[in-house]
Amino acid sequence: MNVSMDLIKELREKTSAGISDCKKALEACSCDMEKAVEELRKKGLATAQKKAGRSTNQGVVEIYLHHDHQLGVMLELNCETDFVASTKEFRELAKKIAMQIALDSPLYVDKESVPVELVEAEKKLYKEQLLQEKKPESVIEKILGGKLEAFYKSVCLMDLPTMADAKMTVRDLIHETVGKLQENITVKRFIRYKLGEE
Repeated sequence: MNVSMDLIKELREKTSAGISDCKKALEACSCDMEKAVEELRKKGLATAQKKAGRSTNQGVVEIYLHHDHQLGVMLELNCETDFVASTKEFRELAKKIAMQIALDSPLYVDKESVPVELVEAEKKLYKEQLLQEKKPESVIEKILGGKLEAFYKSVCLMDLPTMADAKMTVRDLIHETVGKLQENITVKRFIRYKLGEE
């Protein structure tokens, strides 16, 4: 299939993937732009899963300060090498994540970092609500699972939809960058300050 340079350029602008990767994705998807974007995202996810076990002890501390100087974020984003830590793509990712934290004020990095006591307290609360609504026991567990997922999406950075694309989470954004840079990337920690908040 003959793929035009214009299409390759458009896909490259949307995804920042390499020219040959864009060409292959467009060929595989019969020049369907949306499917090609999805194809490249899946590729990034597969690469991220392969690299997930590798240690990340390099990176950057990104600082975001809102224009009125009343809101600030400090984020530690890690990767495997100082070379990748100094790349434009990695720095841009750090900036996007810090801005996301400023916007959504998550409390935890991911599900694994949410204290067990808090998860149990949320479960108990949801279960009491469902019992008051006289929901049958057989469906309560299923509904509980859905409510917990919604809870995680509201408090965990990795599960937040990104500012640029609501269908994409911060986790997807990181995986996409892992696919491009070929290194494991992890959010180590963050803190969000707002004037007057405890």
